[in-house]
Amino acid sequence: MLGSLDAEQLTLLIKQYGFPIVSSVGMGYFVYFIYKFVTDKLMPLIGETNAILIALIDRIRMLDNDLIRLQQKVNVVLQLGEEHVNKSKT
Repeated sequence: MLGSLDAEQLTLLIKQYGFPIVSSVGMGYFVYFIYKFVTDKLMPLIGETNAILIALIDRIRMLDNDLIRLQQKVNVVLQLGEEHVNKSKT
């Protein structure tokens, strides 16, 4: 509605209702437009990226657990190697 107004129609509205009323209606339309944009475009996108983020966090946790298990295996192998060297010296 407001997007199709030309300058002459806008001045007539301002003369008839006053600048504060016309600007309030314009700001109300702006708030409505932003609300529709956020709910229609951004909220689905945020939900999608949230799901991707959760999947990435799960993968990082799995990799961290794998690294912990690998470190434990390396420590066991090193300990067994030291024990073997100590036994061969005696």
